[in-house]
Amino acid sequence: MPTSVAPSVSRATDIVDLRSALEFLASIPGQLVSTREPVDPVAELAGVYRLVGAGTPVMPPTRIGPAMLFESVKGYTMPVVTGVLASRLRTALLLNSTVERLPFDLLDALNHPHTPVVIPASDAPCQQVVLHPPFDLRTLIPAPTNTLKDAGPYFNMGLIRAEDPETGESDVTIHRLCLQGPDLLSVYFVPGRHIDAFRIKAEARGEALPVSISMGLDPAVYLAACFEPPTTPLGFDELTIAGGLRRRPVELVQCVSVNAKAIARAEIVLEGEILPHERIREDVQTNTGFCMPEFPGYLGKAQPSLPLIRIKAITHRLHPILQTIIGPGEEHVNLAGIPTEASILKLVNDSMPGKLLGVYCHSAGGGKYLAILQFKKSAPSDEGRQRQAALTAFAAFPELKHVILVDEDVNLYDTNDVLWAMTTRYQGDVSTIFIPGVRCHPLDPSQSPDFSPSIPADATSCKTIFDCTVPYRLKERFRRAEFVDVDLKRFLP
Repeated sequence: MPTSVAPSVSRATDIVDLRSALEFLASIPGQLVSTREPVDPVAELAGVYRLVGAGTPVMPPTRIGPAMLFESVKGYTMPVVTGVLASRLRTALLLNSTVERLPFDLLDALNHPHTPVVIPASDAPCQQVVLHPPFDLRTLIPAPTNTLKDAGPYFNMGLIRAEDPETGESDVTIHRLCLQGPDLLSVYFVPGRHIDAFRIKAEARGEALPVSISMGLDPAVYLAACFEPPTTPLGFDELTIAGGLRRRPVELVQCVSVNAKAIARAEIVLEGEILPHERIREDVQTNTGFCMPEFPGYLGKAQPSLPLIRIKAITHRLHPILQTIIGPGEEHVNLAGIPTEASILKLVNDSMPGKLLGVYCHSAGGGKYLAILQFKKSAPSDEGRQRQAALTAFAAFPELKHVILVDEDVNLYDTNDVLWAMTTRYQGDVSTIFIPGVRCHPLDPSQSPDFSPSIPADATSCKTIFDCTVPYRLKERFRRAEFVDVDLKRFLP
C-alpha cells in the first residue's frame, strides 16, 4: 500500500481495518490530510497536530480538524497517522452513524454481539512480516514523544490483549506503553483494570503473562475496547461489541512467539510477556519527573514502579502505518466518552425507560469527568427522577466527577446552550447536589487535601450534580420563544 491514501473505500460498512478506514476518510472532504514534509517524532509531530486537530483539553491554540498522515518521519521509513477519532462527526462517519446516534449504536452493538474468530496465520495481514530478536523497537518504529518533558517515546494506541491465567477469559484494553529499551516497555495500569488483574494472578504463580499489543486498527475495535465496568465486567470480551458494531466477527490470529492472540488485521503487533516481580521507574531514561500529557490536559507524574513487558517478536503488515494519539484531546474524549455515554444510557434506561434522551461526555472532562444528561419530565412524579438519573450515572461510571442535567429543549452538544440553561434554570443554593468523599479518577490534580480540606486523601473527590432542569410545576414559565419554520434553501441555496 502506498503511503499516500487513495479514496477507494466509499462506504463505512466496508471498513475492516485502519487502511480501509483511511481510504474511506480520504473520500470525504476535510476528514484526512497528508504531509510529506519531514517531521521529528520527538515533540514536533505532536506540536503540529495540536494546531491541526487535537482539540480540547489540549492547551490553546487548538481545534477540531482532520486526521493527519505524516508520510515522512525523520529517521524512519514508517509513516504515522493521528487523529483518526479526534472528531465526533468523523467517529460517527467511520461507524456509519450520526453524532447523536453514536452511544445508542454502541448500546445496540453491546446487545447484539459477535464473538471473535481465529483465522490461519496465512490469512492474517499482521503477520506478513515477522521479526525475531535481536531487534531494537526504538529504531524500527517511530513512537512519538509528545513533549520535551516526556519520560520517553510512547506507544499510546497499543491495544493489549491477554487471558486470565486461571479461567482463560480474555480482555482488551489500551494502556500507555513507554519504550524502555530495545525490547522492553513499561506499562501503566490504573488500579482495577482487568489485564492488571490477570497480571497479578500470573505474578502470584511466579509466571509471566503473555500479551499481544495490536496497533493500527479498525476504529470500531478501539471504541469497543474502551467500555468499562459495570457494563463490561471482568471476563467480558469487548471485541464482541466491535463485532456487533460491524455486524461481523473481529478476526484474531495466534501469536508466533507467545501463547496469546492478536488482532489479525492490525498494522503492527508486538508480542511479549509481562514479567513477574520486575519493575521500572517510568522516567528512568530522562529523570524529568513526568510521563506524558494525560487526558485532563496536564503532564502526568512519572510512576515510580511499573511492570515491564519484554517483547519476544514483532509482526507487521507490508509497509505498516503506526497509529498514535495526542495524550489529551478530542480523540481521547471520543474513545473514553462515547462508550461511557452508552453505559449511562443503559443503566438509566433500565431503571426509568424513555426518560433519558441523550448523554454527552463533554470534551472539557476528557470524556471521563463531565457528563451532560438530557432528561424529559412528563409528569409531576418525574420531578426528582432527573437527580436519580445523575446518581445512576455516577454508579455506571465511578470516574465521573460532574453531571449537568438539562431539559429536552437544550442541545446537550452545544456548550453555549448548556451554559444558557445553567444561567437561566439554575440557582446554586437549591440546584447543586454535593456528594463528598467519593473515590474518583486518580489523574485529577484538584482532588488533593492541599486543594480542599474536605478531601481526606488523593484520588478522592466531591462529586457534584448541577441540576439545570426546570421544576415540572414551572415548565410553562420557561418555554423558549418559538420561531417560524422556514425553508432555508430558498434564501441560501
